[in-house]
Amino acid sequence: MFSKACEHGIKAMIYVATQSIDGKRVKICDLAEKTGTPEAYTSKILSLLTKHKIVQSLTGPSGGFIMDQQMMKQTKISQIVFAIDGDNIYNGCALGLSECDHSQPCPLHENFLKIRDDLKSMLETTTVYDLATKYKAGETILMR
Repeated sequence: MFSKACEHGIKAMIYVATQSIDGKRVKICDLAEKTGTPEAYTSKILSLLTKHKIVQSLTGPSGGFIMDQQMMKQTKISQIVFAIDGDNIYNGCALGLSECDHSQPCPLHENFLKIRDDLKSMLETTTVYDLATKYKAGETILMR
């Protein structure tokens, strides 16, 4: 459903948030290890999220990535998705056709509309903090 980059971005933000709750900054190498993502790929994704002001990047020996609690509580998962994948998940065809709409629907078009609307609602109401606290409490996992 999400691109690989988006999946990694969401996992990365959840991990950064869990560490930030404890006042810790996260280095790229630790983030890559904890989320199962190559370092170079992780760095590229976090650079993009930093440009969109979703996460803060601090340089130097004591640097790393961090989110303050207010930012965690305000940042919706939809913002991460949009920063990485744009709005294609809300507008794209379920079968990947370049043109699919009410006048010329793909075979899944009508069925997918409800799913897409539900997904959009969930992404726009779920915060990074919501997911980070579930992960921190051991209720969810980030990699297998």
